[in-house]
Amino acid sequence: MNNLSYFIVFGLLASLSHAIELDFCVGDPSLPRGPEGYACKDPTSVTTDDFVYTGFRGERTISNVFGNNVTLAFSDAFPALNGLGISMARLDFGAGGVIPLHSHRTSEVLILAKGSIIAGFIDANNTAYYKRLQVGDVMVFPQAMLHFQINVGRTPATAFVSLNGANPALQLTTPSLFAGNLPADIAEQITLLSHEEVMRMKRMFGTA
Repeated sequence: MNNLSYFIVFGLLASLSHAIELDFCVGDPSLPRGPEGYACKDPTSVTTDDFVYTGFRGERTISNVFGNNVTLAFSDAFPALNGLGISMARLDFGAGGVIPLHSHRTSEVLILAKGSIIAGFIDANNTAYYKRLQVGDVMVFPQAMLHFQINVGRTPATAFVSLNGANPALQLTTPSLFAGNLPADIAEQITLLSHEEVMRMKRMFGTA
């Protein structure tokens, strides 16, 4: 076995030994967050409640322009997820509400709990994969693909999603174009929209 092989095996064993030193690492959000997440809470002070998240309970008020309400359960809100490489969210839709076209750094799996929605994603070849989902249906959105959800029922809808990353990020296409500091003339050129249409969108987001 050459030196490189020894180095690889040693590194693997070292990482495994580190991984089994702790059964879990409930994060301590009171401490600074680093690239690997939060520092671990003292295991002697961890209780069952640390592993239970109650933030998805109850009804939601729908008040934004897209007719939705998104409740995040990332490691800052649910510290038991710290170091596990997963995160969750609850999606609530008013009648006609949408989660507009967006993307994440991660893949996502969605399960519909109430109502009926159309969910889909668009791949790099501009092929759209979409379907009307009913309660109990599950759909997967591959990593980095643009995807969306639309409430097509007559009543509110609710879905839950899980993402395979502690910080999946969220980039909404429409706000990225019109709610930030991108100049109107550039937005016109890259969207082929008229000046009037671009300004209407920027006014909607309060940036004009």
